Amino acid sequence: MNNFEEYCTKFVQLVGNKEGAVSPAVTNSASFAYGTPEIAQGVFDGSVKKPLYSRMGNPTTAKLESIMAEMDGGVAAIATSSGMGATTLACMSLLASGDEIISIGGLFGGTYSLFSETLARFGIKTHFFDVDDFKEIAQTINENTKIIFLESVGNPNMKLPDIGRIAKIANDSGVIFMVDNTITPLSISPLKLGADISIYSTTKIISGNSSALGGCAVFRAVNDGDDKLKSPRYDFLAKFIKGAGKMALFANAKKRALRDFGMSANANASYQTMLGFETLPLRLSRITSSVEIVALALDEAGLNINHPCLKLHPHNERYLNDFKNGCGTLFTIDMGNKKKAFEFLNKTKLATLTANIGDSRTLALHMASTIYRDFDEETRKFLGISEGLIRVSIGLENPQDIINDFIQASK
Repeated sequence: MNNFEEYCTKFVQLVGNKEGAVSPAVTNSASFAYGTPEIAQGVFDGSVKKPLYSRMGNPTTAKLESIMAEMDGGVAAIATSSGMGATTLACMSLLASGDEIISIGGLFGGTYSLFSETLARFGIKTHFFDVDDFKEIAQTINENTKIIFLESVGNPNMKLPDIGRIAKIANDSGVIFMVDNTITPLSISPLKLGADISIYSTTKIISGNSSALGGCAVFRAVNDGDDKLKSPRYDFLAKFIKGAGKMALFANAKKRALRDFGMSANANASYQTMLGFETLPLRLSRITSSVEIVALALDEAGLNINHPCLKLHPHNERYLNDFKNGCGTLFTIDMGNKKKAFEFLNKTKLATLTANIGDSRTLALHMASTIYRDFDEETRKFLGISEGLIRVSIGLENPQDIINDFIQASK
Protein backbone atom coordinates (compact mmCIF):
# COMPACT_ATOMS: atom_id res chain seq x y z
CA MET A 1 0.00 0.00 0.00
CA ASN A 2 1.53 3.34 -1.03
CA ASN A 3 1.31 6.46 1.08
CA PHE A 4 -1.59 7.87 -0.92
CA GLU A 5 -3.78 4.80 -0.35
CA GLU A 6 -2.87 4.55 3.33
CA TYR A 7 -3.86 8.14 3.97
CA CYS A 8 -7.14 7.91 2.05
CA THR A 9 -8.42 6.01 5.07
CA LYS A 10 -6.44 7.84 7.74
CA PHE A 11 -7.33 11.43 6.87
CA VAL A 12 -11.09 11.08 6.49
CA GLN A 13 -11.14 9.21 9.80
CA LEU A 14 -9.01 11.84 11.55
CA VAL A 15 -10.92 14.86 10.26
CA GLY A 16 -14.50 13.72 10.83
CA ASN A 17 -16.17 13.13 14.21
CA LYS A 18 -17.95 9.90 15.12
CA GLU A 19 -20.40 11.62 17.47
CA GLY A 20 -22.30 14.89 17.12
CA ALA A 21 -21.37 17.18 14.24
CA VAL A 22 -19.37 15.16 11.73
CA SER A 23 -17.50 18.18 10.37
CA PRO A 24 -14.93 19.79 12.75
CA ALA A 25 -16.17 22.68 14.86
CA VAL A 26 -14.86 26.17 14.13
CA THR A 27 -14.10 28.03 17.36
CA ASN A 28 -14.32 31.69 16.42
CA SER A 29 -13.05 33.21 19.63
CA ALA A 30 -9.90 35.22 20.19
CA SER A 31 -10.02 34.73 23.96
CA PHE A 32 -11.24 32.13 26.45
CA ALA A 33 -12.81 32.56 29.88
CA TYR A 34 -11.21 30.60 32.72
CA GLY A 35 -14.04 30.75 35.28
CA THR A 36 -11.94 30.94 38.42
CA PRO A 37 -8.48 32.37 39.24
CA GLU A 38 -7.35 28.86 40.21
CA ILE A 39 -8.19 27.56 36.72
CA ALA A 40 -6.53 30.62 35.17
CA GLN A 41 -3.35 29.86 37.10
CA GLY A 42 -3.48 26.25 35.95
CA VAL A 43 -4.01 27.23 32.32
CA PHE A 44 -0.96 29.47 32.42
CA ASP A 45 1.31 27.01 34.21
CA GLY A 46 0.17 24.16 31.97
CA SER A 47 -1.44 21.97 34.62
CA VAL A 48 -4.95 22.67 33.26
CA LYS A 49 -5.36 21.69 29.61
CA LYS A 50 -7.71 24.40 28.40
CA PRO A 51 -7.24 27.13 25.78
CA LEU A 52 -5.21 30.10 26.98
CA TYR A 53 -5.60 32.65 24.18
CA SER A 54 -5.97 32.16 20.43
CA ARG A 55 -2.53 33.57 19.73
CA MET A 56 -1.19 30.56 21.60
CA GLY A 57 -3.67 28.04 20.24
CA ASN A 58 -7.28 27.53 19.24
CA PRO A 59 -9.33 24.28 19.53
CA THR A 60 -9.96 24.16 15.77
CA THR A 61 -6.29 24.74 15.02
CA ALA A 62 -5.32 22.17 17.65
CA LYS A 63 -7.19 19.48 15.72
CA LEU A 64 -5.39 20.47 12.51
CA GLU A 65 -2.07 20.31 14.37
CA SER A 66 -2.83 16.79 15.59
CA ILE A 67 -3.47 15.66 12.00
CA MET A 68 -0.25 17.29 10.77
CA ALA A 69 1.74 15.59 13.53
CA GLU A 70 0.11 12.24 12.71
CA MET A 71 0.92 12.66 9.01
CA ASP A 72 4.65 13.18 9.62
CA GLY A 73 5.11 10.95 12.67
CA GLY A 74 5.94 13.94 14.85
CA VAL A 75 5.31 14.41 18.56
CA ALA A 76 3.48 17.72 18.00
CA ALA A 77 2.90 20.49 15.48
CA ILE A 78 2.24 24.22 15.43
CA ALA A 79 -0.02 25.66 12.75
CA THR A 80 0.71 29.22 11.62
CA SER A 81 -0.81 32.01 9.58
CA SER A 82 1.23 31.16 6.45
CA GLY A 83 4.07 29.01 5.16
CA MET A 84 6.54 31.82 5.75
CA GLY A 85 5.12 32.06 9.26
CA ALA A 86 6.01 28.39 9.80
CA THR A 87 9.55 28.86 8.47
CA THR A 88 10.05 31.97 10.59
CA LEU A 89 8.64 30.28 13.69
CA ALA A 90 10.87 27.22 13.32
CA CYS A 91 14.00 29.28 12.65
CA MET A 92 13.52 32.11 15.14
CA SER A 93 12.78 29.66 17.95
CA LEU A 94 16.34 28.35 17.54
CA LEU A 95 18.43 31.35 16.45
CA ALA A 96 20.19 34.29 18.11
CA SER A 97 22.56 36.95 16.83
CA GLY A 98 25.85 35.35 15.76
CA ASP A 99 24.28 32.04 14.80
CA GLU A 100 24.57 30.50 11.34
CA ILE A 101 22.33 28.59 8.92
CA ILE A 102 23.37 26.25 6.13
CA SER A 103 20.79 26.41 3.34
CA ILE A 104 20.90 23.77 0.63
CA GLY A 105 19.51 23.70 -2.90
CA GLY A 106 16.85 25.74 -4.65
CA LEU A 107 14.79 28.04 -2.50
CA PHE A 108 11.41 29.69 -2.68
CA GLY A 109 12.03 33.43 -3.08
CA GLY A 110 10.48 34.35 0.25
CA THR A 111 12.70 31.91 2.15
CA TYR A 112 15.81 33.12 0.35
CA SER A 113 14.95 36.73 1.25
CA LEU A 114 14.32 35.76 4.88
CA PHE A 115 17.75 34.12 5.13
CA SER A 116 19.80 36.51 3.00
CA GLU A 117 18.24 39.84 3.98
CA THR A 118 15.97 39.81 7.04
CA LEU A 119 17.90 37.44 9.31
CA ALA A 120 21.15 39.08 8.21
CA ARG A 121 19.87 42.33 9.74
CA PHE A 122 19.74 40.53 13.09
CA GLY A 123 23.29 39.22 12.85
CA ILE A 124 22.43 35.72 11.58
CA LYS A 125 24.55 34.45 8.70
CA THR A 126 23.42 31.97 6.04
CA HIS A 127 25.70 29.87 3.83
CA PHE A 128 24.08 28.73 0.56
CA PHE A 129 25.05 25.49 -1.20
CA ASP A 130 23.93 23.37 -4.12
CA VAL A 131 22.21 20.08 -3.25
CA ASP A 132 25.25 17.94 -4.03
CA ASP A 133 27.90 20.05 -2.26
CA PHE A 134 28.21 17.44 0.48
CA LYS A 135 31.90 18.03 1.26
CA GLU A 136 31.52 21.81 1.41
CA ILE A 137 28.42 21.51 3.60
CA ALA A 138 30.21 19.32 6.13
CA GLN A 139 33.28 21.58 6.17
CA THR A 140 31.21 24.73 6.78
CA ILE A 141 29.58 23.47 9.97
CA ASN A 142 31.05 25.18 13.03
CA GLU A 143 30.10 25.88 16.65
CA ASN A 144 27.73 28.67 15.54
CA THR A 145 25.76 26.49 13.10
CA LYS A 146 22.25 25.99 14.48
CA ILE A 147 20.22 24.88 11.43
CA ILE A 148 20.72 22.95 8.20
CA PHE A 149 17.77 23.79 5.96
CA LEU A 150 16.59 22.45 2.61
CA GLU A 151 13.53 22.11 0.43
CA SER A 152 12.46 18.55 -0.42
CA VAL A 153 12.32 19.66 -4.07
CA GLY A 154 14.03 22.80 -5.33
CA ASN A 155 11.42 25.46 -6.10
CA PRO A 156 11.76 26.28 -8.94
CA ASN A 157 15.09 24.69 -9.99
CA MET A 158 13.64 21.15 -9.62
CA LYS A 159 16.80 19.73 -8.03
CA LEU A 160 16.30 16.81 -5.68
CA PRO A 161 18.39 16.59 -2.49
CA ASP A 162 19.69 13.37 -1.01
CA ILE A 163 17.73 13.94 2.19
CA GLY A 164 19.07 10.88 3.98
CA ARG A 165 22.70 11.77 3.28
CA ILE A 166 22.26 15.38 4.40
CA ALA A 167 20.42 14.17 7.52
CA LYS A 168 23.46 12.04 8.37
CA ILE A 169 25.76 15.06 8.00
CA ALA A 170 23.49 17.08 10.27
CA ASN A 171 23.11 14.35 12.88
CA ASP A 172 26.81 13.42 12.90
CA SER A 173 27.59 17.12 13.46
CA GLY A 174 24.90 17.59 16.10
CA VAL A 175 22.98 20.22 14.11
CA ILE A 176 19.20 20.56 13.79
CA PHE A 177 17.99 19.53 10.33
CA MET A 178 14.91 21.26 8.92
CA VAL A 179 13.05 20.28 5.71
CA ASP A 180 10.49 22.38 3.87
CA ASN A 181 8.19 19.61 2.65
CA THR A 182 5.49 21.87 1.20
CA ILE A 183 5.14 20.22 -2.20
CA THR A 184 5.79 16.62 -1.15
CA PRO A 185 3.48 15.77 1.76
CA LEU A 186 2.87 11.99 1.87
CA SER A 187 5.48 11.52 -0.90
CA ILE A 188 8.35 12.29 1.49
CA SER A 189 8.43 11.82 5.28
CA PRO A 190 11.27 14.10 6.48
CA LEU A 191 11.22 13.05 10.15
CA LYS A 192 11.52 9.39 9.17
CA LEU A 193 14.53 10.31 7.01
CA GLY A 194 16.33 11.98 9.92
CA ALA A 195 14.98 15.54 9.99
CA ASP A 196 14.12 17.23 13.29
CA ILE A 197 11.47 19.63 11.98
CA SER A 198 9.33 19.53 8.83
CA ILE A 199 7.75 22.70 7.51
CA TYR A 200 4.74 23.30 5.29
CA SER A 201 2.86 26.00 3.55
CA THR A 202 -0.53 24.34 3.94
CA THR A 203 -1.85 26.98 1.52
CA LYS A 204 -0.50 24.81 -1.28
CA ILE A 205 -1.41 21.21 -2.05
CA ILE A 206 -2.67 20.37 1.47
CA SER A 207 -5.64 22.75 1.33
CA GLY A 208 -5.46 22.70 -2.46
CA ASN A 209 -7.96 25.30 -3.67
CA SER A 210 -6.57 28.78 -2.91
CA SER A 211 -9.09 29.37 -0.11
CA ALA A 212 -7.00 29.01 3.05
CA LEU A 213 -3.70 30.71 3.87
CA GLY A 214 -1.69 28.71 6.41
CA GLY A 215 1.48 26.94 7.42
CA CYS A 216 2.71 24.37 9.90
CA ALA A 217 5.87 23.13 11.61
CA VAL A 218 6.01 19.51 12.81
CA PHE A 219 8.51 18.50 15.52
CA ARG A 220 10.17 15.21 16.39
CA ALA A 221 10.28 13.90 19.94
CA VAL A 222 13.37 14.48 22.06
CA ASN A 223 14.99 11.14 22.93
CA ASP A 224 15.08 10.00 26.56
CA GLY A 225 18.78 9.12 26.37
CA ASP A 226 21.44 10.76 24.25
CA ASP A 227 20.18 13.48 21.94
CA LYS A 228 21.98 16.23 20.04
CA LEU A 229 19.40 18.67 21.41
CA LYS A 230 20.94 18.15 24.88
CA SER A 231 24.36 19.40 23.74
CA PRO A 232 25.90 22.81 24.63
CA ARG A 233 25.03 23.98 21.09
CA TYR A 234 21.39 24.10 22.17
CA ASP A 235 21.83 24.94 25.86
CA PHE A 236 18.74 27.16 25.75
CA LEU A 237 16.64 24.01 25.22
CA ALA A 238 17.66 22.55 28.59
CA LYS A 239 14.83 24.20 30.52
CA PHE A 240 12.31 23.03 27.93
CA ILE A 241 13.67 19.48 28.01
CA LYS A 242 13.40 19.54 31.79
CA GLY A 243 9.86 20.89 31.73
CA ALA A 244 8.37 19.35 28.58
CA GLY A 245 10.52 16.27 28.01
CA LYS A 246 10.01 14.79 24.56
CA MET A 247 7.88 17.84 23.63
CA ALA A 248 10.78 20.28 24.15
CA LEU A 249 11.17 21.44 20.52
CA PHE A 250 7.45 22.12 20.37
CA ALA A 251 7.39 23.94 23.73
CA ASN A 252 10.43 25.99 22.77
CA ALA A 253 8.77 27.11 19.50
CA LYS A 254 5.55 28.01 21.32
CA LYS A 255 7.33 30.16 23.92
CA ARG A 256 10.22 31.62 21.92
CA ALA A 257 8.39 32.27 18.65
CA LEU A 258 4.59 31.86 18.57
CA ARG A 259 4.02 33.75 21.83
CA ASP A 260 6.30 36.64 20.92
CA PHE A 261 5.99 36.91 17.14
CA GLY A 262 2.32 35.96 16.91
CA MET A 263 2.21 34.13 13.55
CA SER A 264 -0.89 32.31 14.77
CA ALA A 265 -3.25 30.33 12.55
CA ASN A 266 -6.80 31.51 11.97
CA ALA A 267 -9.56 29.09 13.06
CA ASN A 268 -11.47 29.39 9.78
CA ALA A 269 -8.32 28.72 7.75
CA SER A 270 -7.55 25.72 9.96
CA TYR A 271 -11.03 24.35 9.32
CA GLN A 272 -10.70 24.81 5.54
CA THR A 273 -7.28 23.17 5.61
CA MET A 274 -8.72 20.12 7.37
CA LEU A 275 -11.31 19.79 4.62
CA GLY A 276 -8.42 19.74 2.14
CA PHE A 277 -6.89 16.79 4.00
CA GLU A 278 -9.92 14.65 3.21
CA THR A 279 -9.08 14.65 -0.52
CA LEU A 280 -5.29 15.25 -0.36
CA PRO A 281 -4.25 11.65 -1.12
CA LEU A 282 -6.60 11.46 -4.11
CA ARG A 283 -5.46 14.81 -5.49
CA LEU A 284 -1.78 14.04 -4.98
CA SER A 285 -2.08 10.65 -6.64
CA ARG A 286 -3.68 12.14 -9.74
CA ILE A 287 -1.50 15.23 -9.94
CA THR A 288 1.85 13.47 -9.51
CA SER A 289 0.81 11.06 -12.25
CA SER A 290 -0.29 13.93 -14.50
CA VAL A 291 2.96 15.84 -13.94
CA GLU A 292 4.97 12.99 -15.43
CA ILE A 293 2.58 12.53 -18.35
CA VAL A 294 2.60 16.24 -19.21
CA ALA A 295 6.35 16.78 -18.67
CA LEU A 296 7.30 13.79 -20.83
CA ALA A 297 4.89 14.75 -23.62
CA LEU A 298 6.01 18.38 -23.72
CA ASP A 299 9.66 17.32 -23.69
CA GLU A 300 8.97 15.02 -26.63
CA ALA A 301 7.23 17.92 -28.40
CA GLY A 302 10.46 19.93 -28.18
CA LEU A 303 9.78 22.25 -25.25
CA ASN A 304 12.61 22.87 -22.78
CA ILE A 305 11.17 21.06 -19.74
CA ASN A 306 12.87 20.62 -16.38
CA HIS A 307 11.58 17.74 -14.26
CA PRO A 308 13.46 14.82 -12.64
CA CYS A 309 11.33 12.23 -14.47
CA LEU A 310 13.26 13.10 -17.63
CA LYS A 311 16.21 10.76 -18.26
CA LEU A 312 18.67 13.60 -18.90
CA HIS A 313 17.87 15.32 -15.59
CA PRO A 314 20.90 15.07 -13.25
CA HIS A 315 18.73 13.66 -10.45
CA ASN A 316 16.67 11.20 -12.51
CA GLU A 317 18.14 8.20 -10.67
CA ARG A 318 17.46 9.85 -7.31
CA TYR A 319 13.91 10.53 -8.44
CA LEU A 320 13.36 6.89 -9.37
CA ASN A 321 14.89 5.57 -6.13
CA ASP A 322 13.91 8.12 -3.47
CA PHE A 323 10.78 9.79 -4.85
CA LYS A 324 8.67 6.80 -5.80
CA ASN A 325 5.47 8.72 -5.02
CA GLY A 326 6.51 11.67 -7.15
CA CYS A 327 8.05 15.02 -6.28
CA GLY A 328 5.02 17.26 -6.16
CA THR A 329 3.09 19.38 -8.64
CA LEU A 330 5.87 21.36 -10.33
CA PHE A 331 7.95 21.46 -13.47
CA THR A 332 9.41 24.36 -15.43
CA ILE A 333 9.47 25.44 -19.06
CA ASP A 334 12.29 27.64 -20.33
CA MET A 335 11.08 29.65 -23.31
CA GLY A 336 14.50 31.24 -23.84
CA ASN A 337 13.60 34.84 -23.12
CA LYS A 338 10.98 37.03 -21.46
CA LYS A 339 9.20 37.93 -24.72
CA LYS A 340 8.54 34.29 -25.64
CA ALA A 341 7.56 33.45 -22.07
CA PHE A 342 4.97 36.25 -22.04
CA GLU A 343 3.66 35.13 -25.44
CA PHE A 344 3.22 31.59 -24.09
CA LEU A 345 1.42 32.78 -20.96
CA ASN A 346 -0.87 35.04 -22.97
CA LYS A 347 -1.80 32.20 -25.33
CA THR A 348 -2.45 29.46 -22.77
CA LYS A 349 -6.15 28.97 -22.09
CA LEU A 350 -5.95 26.57 -19.13
CA ALA A 351 -3.21 27.95 -16.88
CA THR A 352 -4.10 30.46 -14.18
CA LEU A 353 -1.33 33.04 -13.75
CA THR A 354 -0.61 33.31 -10.03
CA ALA A 355 2.21 33.06 -7.48
CA ASN A 356 0.56 30.07 -5.80
CA ILE A 357 1.41 26.39 -6.40
CA GLY A 358 -0.27 23.09 -5.51
CA ASP A 359 -3.77 24.10 -6.54
CA SER A 360 -6.61 22.01 -7.96
CA ARG A 361 -6.18 23.94 -11.22
CA THR A 362 -3.04 24.30 -13.32
CA LEU A 363 -1.02 27.41 -12.49
CA ALA A 364 1.85 29.17 -14.24
CA LEU A 365 4.07 32.20 -13.68
CA HIS A 366 7.08 33.88 -15.26
CA MET A 367 9.70 33.82 -12.50
CA ALA A 368 12.17 36.59 -13.39
CA SER A 369 9.55 39.34 -13.69
CA THR A 370 7.61 38.41 -10.55
CA ILE A 371 8.86 36.54 -7.47
CA TYR A 372 12.54 36.97 -8.35
CA ARG A 373 12.35 40.42 -9.96
CA ASP A 374 14.44 42.11 -7.23
CA PHE A 375 17.18 39.47 -7.13
CA ASP A 376 20.57 40.21 -8.68
CA GLU A 377 21.88 38.22 -11.62
CA GLU A 378 24.26 36.09 -9.56
CA THR A 379 21.52 35.07 -7.13
CA ARG A 380 19.10 34.28 -9.94
CA LYS A 381 21.73 32.06 -11.56
CA PHE A 382 22.30 30.18 -8.28
CA LEU A 383 18.55 29.67 -7.83
CA GLY A 384 18.08 28.59 -11.46
CA ILE A 385 16.07 31.61 -12.59
CA SER A 386 16.62 32.30 -16.31
CA GLU A 387 14.98 35.09 -18.31
CA GLY A 388 12.54 32.74 -20.02
CA LEU A 389 11.69 30.49 -17.09
CA ILE A 390 8.03 29.65 -16.43
CA ARG A 391 7.08 27.66 -13.35
CA VAL A 392 4.11 25.36 -13.86
CA SER A 393 2.03 23.69 -11.14
CA ILE A 394 -0.16 20.96 -12.58
CA GLY A 395 -3.77 20.65 -11.40
CA LEU A 396 -6.61 18.16 -11.70
CA GLU A 397 -7.45 18.83 -15.34
CA ASN A 398 -7.20 16.06 -17.92
CA PRO A 399 -3.45 15.81 -18.67
CA GLN A 400 -4.04 15.57 -22.42
CA ASP A 401 -6.00 18.84 -22.31
CA ILE A 402 -3.00 20.48 -20.60
CA ILE A 403 -0.61 19.03 -23.18
CA ASN A 404 -2.72 20.24 -26.10
CA ASP A 405 -3.10 23.70 -24.60
CA PHE A 406 0.62 24.13 -23.81
CA ILE A 407 1.69 22.94 -27.27
CA GLN A 408 -0.62 25.43 -28.98
CA ALA A 409 0.56 28.19 -26.63
CA SER A 410 4.21 27.46 -27.50
CA LYS A 411 3.71 27.99 -31.26
